[in-house]
Amino acid sequence: MLSLTRLLPLLLFVALVGCGSGASADAGESNGGAGGAAAGGAAGAAGVGGDPAGGSAGVAGTSGVGGVGQTGGSGGIESCPAVPTCGAPPPDPGPTRDWRHSVASPLIVNTGFANLRGRDLFLAESDEQWVIGKVAYGVTDKDLKDEEVDIWLLRDCAGTSEGDWEFLGTAITTQDGMHPPVEGVDDSGGRVYFQIPAAQRLGRGRHRIHLVVAGDHSSADLYIEVLPDGQQVFVTDVDGTLTTKENEEFTALLTGTLPNVNSGAPEALRAIAARGYRPFYLTARPEFLVGRTREFLEVYGFPPGIVHTTTTLTGATGNAAVGYKLGELNATYAKGFPVIYAFGNTASDAEAFASAGVADGRRMMYQFTDSSFGCTRFDDYSALVPTLSALPLGCLYW
Repeated sequence: MLSLTRLLPLLLFVALVGCGSGASADAGESNGGAGGAAAGGAAGAAGVGGDPAGGSAGVAGTSGVGGVGQTGGSGGIESCPAVPTCGAPPPDPGPTRDWRHSVASPLIVNTGFANLRGRDLFLAESDEQWVIGKVAYGVTDKDLKDEEVDIWLLRDCAGTSEGDWEFLGTAITTQDGMHPPVEGVDDSGGRVYFQIPAAQRLGRGRHRIHLVVAGDHSSADLYIEVLPDGQQVFVTDVDGTLTTKENEEFTALLTGTLPNVNSGAPEALRAIAARGYRPFYLTARPEFLVGRTREFLEVYGFPPGIVHTTTTLTGATGNAAVGYKLGELNATYAKGFPVIYAFGNTASDAEAFASAGVADGRRMMYQFTDSSFGCTRFDDYSALVPTLSALPLGCLYW
C-alpha cells in the first residue's frame, strides 16, 4: 500500500509545480523540446573544443568532446587522490531535549514526516564558513521556528566511528526574514544559519556536517568543500540528464522508488571526477527533494560532489530555471572555480550554460539538439569515457 509519507509530497509537488504536458515538464525544469537531427558530437575523432591557451589540444575520441587545458598544474603527479567516503556512522546525539515552545512545536512536528535538509557549499579558502539548513514537517512543509538544532562535523570526512565527530554548537531556527541571506539562501523561516567558530575553521578538503533537531532527533547531512583558487568543477543537471526521463521523479515518488539512470552516466562522471575536477549537481527541483537527489546519486554510484536544488518549495521551470542556474554558475565562477564542463538536456540548460560563459565544445546536451546556444549534442555517455579519462589532471584541492 502507498504510504502517506510518499504520496503527500507528490501531491504537494504536483499541485504547486504541475506536470505540464508531454516531454516538456519534469520535476524541476521544462524541456525546450528534444527534436532535431544530431549535431555537435559528429566531430568524432578530431575532438571538439580543444583549448590551446590551456596547453591541451582536443583529445581524439568518438565522443566529440574537446580536451581542456589545466589551470594551476598538478605538480607532475600521475593520478589524483581519491575523495574520502565520509562514511562514518552518525554521532550519538544524546537524549532529546525539551522543545523551546512546548505547545506550538509539537503541533508542527505532528503534522507529518520530518523534512530536515542541509545546503551543500563550495567555499573558497578565504570565505566565511556557514552551515545552512532548513527544518520543516509534513506535506505543507511547515517550518519549525525558534528551536534548537545541533551541528556536528566530520572534519575532512575522516574517521570510521561515531566517536570521530566534532561538536560545533547549536543553532536556533529562524523566524521568517530574521536573518540576512547567506550564500544566496534567503531566510524563509525554519532556517539554520550557523557560522563555524574561528577555532574550528575548516581547512581545504571535503567535510560532512550532521544536523540534529534537539527535540526529536530528526537529522540530515550536508557537505562543504573548501577549495583553492582556480579549482575547476564540472556541473550537471539531474532530471532527464542523469535520469532517463524528464518527469520520472513524479512516478518514482509515487511508487517510493528512485528514477532510472541513463546508461553510462555514472561511469562518465566518475571518469572526469577521477581527473580531479569536482562535481556540482545543479537541479531546479524544489528544495524538499534534496534528500532524494542525494539518494539517487549515491545508489547509482555517481562521484561525491556538491548538490544544489532551488531553495523554494516549488522549484523552477522555463525562464525561472535559466535564471536560477545562471545565478548558481555565476556564483561558482565568482568564487574562483571555473566550470570545465556542463551537462544538460534542455533549452533552459543550454541557455544557462552559454550565458554563464562555459566554453564552446564543453556545453554538452544529452540527446538534445540545441539550435540557439551552440551546445554539443551527445547520445551515449559511454562514448565520452575515453576522452574524459584522458583530461589533464586538475586536482588542486587536496
